[in-house]
Amino acid sequence: MVKAIAERRWGAGAFRGLKACDAAMAEADDYDSWSEAAIEHDRLSGADDWKANPQSKKYDHTLLASRIRLLRRLRKNDDIPRLVFYLREELHGNLGNMANPRLYGRARFGTKNLITSYLDEVVGTLNYLCDSEIKELPPADKLEFFKRAAQSFGRSSLLLSGGATLGLFHVGVIQELWAEGLLPRVLSGSSAGSLVAGIVGSHDDCQLETVFDPDFIDLEWSKLLGFGGIIQGHGILDGQHLRRSINKNIEPLTFQEAYDQTGRIINISISPADPNQIPRLLNYLTAPNVFIRSAVQASTAIPGVFSAVQLKARNFEGRSVPYMPHSLWIDGSVHADVPKERINRLHNINHYIVSQTNPHVVPFMRDEEVRKGVMPFLRQIMLSAPMVQIEHVLEVARRNFDISPMGAVINKAHAIASQPYSGDVTIFPERNWSDLLKTFSNPSPEEIARLVTAGRRAIWPKMERIRNTTRISRAFDKCLSRLKERYRIVKKPVRRTRSG
Repeated sequence: MVKAIAERRWGAGAFRGLKACDAAMAEADDYDSWSEAAIEHDRLSGADDWKANPQSKKYDHTLLASRIRLLRRLRKNDDIPRLVFYLREELHGNLGNMANPRLYGRARFGTKNLITSYLDEVVGTLNYLCDSEIKELPPADKLEFFKRAAQSFGRSSLLLSGGATLGLFHVGVIQELWAEGLLPRVLSGSSAGSLVAGIVGSHDDCQLETVFDPDFIDLEWSKLLGFGGIIQGHGILDGQHLRRSINKNIEPLTFQEAYDQTGRIINISISPADPNQIPRLLNYLTAPNVFIRSAVQASTAIPGVFSAVQLKARNFEGRSVPYMPHSLWIDGSVHADVPKERINRLHNINHYIVSQTNPHVVPFMRDEEVRKGVMPFLRQIMLSAPMVQIEHVLEVARRNFDISPMGAVINKAHAIASQPYSGDVTIFPERNWSDLLKTFSNPSPEEIARLVTAGRRAIWPKMERIRNTTRISRAFDKCLSRLKERYRIVKKPVRRTRSG
């Protein structure tokens, strides 16, 4: 039936062409091959006509068209004061709802041409103001304008979830974002995601190509202690074995040193073992002298699986010493798998790209770009109902057993069930129940390659959406970088003596 309808709409030849494009996308080895097939699919399916037509109820196309005309007129007239006023006061990442995910569900590649044209005009205007010698905008004023406008506009962050071995999926996501020049400077990781974030954050741009090689990744992290480990308070798996694996993959840098070396802002979530402590987000602002290695070990310390961890930091003399010596820390995913609010407060983030691999979360994920309707609604209700019920039961239990010996366990379970796990753009693997059996195993080279490839392929359909929704903030970053280089604005190096 579906085939017959499709053939009546496009013709038998076009239908065969669409099937061939689908097969080519499914078999593609890289993003260029995938996008070539996706673009041809849009041509054959009529999606190109949809992209060329600016009208849609999903966004305010009239507003975007008027803004394009305004920017073009102001640039043509060389009206610098009004250009600066507009960019400072009226620029918005979701102007007219142009970031609506449903605008990326109709075509295989890209969205409305009007949205692309608007972004072209804004970025062109920013580059014009940045690179031109303008009498009305002297260097000091220009730098101040770009700083304030960038701060007002906000920027994107990549958040990497927990997922134990399944977190290797994140490597593929990062690999593709890096290749396309779309990897945000601000990254966050929890549990398994903290390991991947730590690897990226402790290697500079010249080293990242090597980091992305599956052969480089050493993840023999799992060594069984069994119930004897639980009795001794060490957990089922050997934490020291995990620590050695972490140390093989992450350079001995503090958060501040990593930031100075790479320019990337790495955030790692940790949860308190003590119920009287609060969760923390570690980065070069909140914990500059803490070693990334120790933060990662804490963030991966799954309760019952690994023992709680004490953080290590570099002191004034350069020696490794305990940090908050009376506190122990556990898996960051318990309280903040994707710590959006805290990252926003610290780094002015208003757009979140989430790579989600938690095995208790992925089965309930929904692609926000799919067409809405009765059946998708009913399907989502069926998927989300169990999680809602679990959260409700845990909330009741938390109120009734708050001061009992079970209170701490119930609080952690409630924190896991009630927190958000998605972002503005969420990338997640296909539901594969067999992966659950491999969550806590040491991956073989073949498994590493498979999970990395899955991450690469999962982000391809979302790449153009990410490119568009981050394009203005990336333009601000590039302009500021060029201006700082032009005016020789450099950071003071941080003293480093001994590693930890």
